[in-house]
Amino acid sequence: MPALREWAREVLNGRRYATLATSNEDGSIHTTPVWYVFENGNLYVGSPSVSRKARNAAARPNATMLVEIRKPGSHCWVSASGSIEILTGDESREINSRILPRYLTEEAIADPRVGPAFAAADDITLCLRPESWRSWDSRELDRQFFGGLLGADPEKWFRPVEE
Repeated sequence: MPALREWAREVLNGRRYATLATSNEDGSIHTTPVWYVFENGNLYVGSPSVSRKARNAAARPNATMLVEIRKPGSHCWVSASGSIEILTGDESREINSRILPRYLTEEAIADPRVGPAFAAADDITLCLRPESWRSWDSRELDRQFFGGLLGADPEKWFRPVEE
């Protein structure tokens, strides 16, 4: 498997939402936005064990995850596909305790109404072990074909997307 480029590692290490895709029983694809952490070459997602993504991972242990940046002039994405393993118990709690602070404030985690509820909801961890990576970076395209023209003044070339 080819190594990830540095810019792709930066995307994965950033605090972004990802989209996780698992396979439903009928062959259709279930996609869901997730919080994650990228560590030791793997992607980890906390999850309730009763969720569709967890049930799909248990029955069909393969998945794809996409992390993207939607910034005019700097669009890029990184996608990993591979086997998925369900982690439980102390190992799961330890990893999930590193995911929550990426997305929740210290105040939220410390609040007895908020932090414990999030921690309890995700009683397992899905570990995606990438077997293949795909990526695309509009900045490379811009340098190669436009000499940096698009990124120098992105508002001139790209319409804003609605949030």
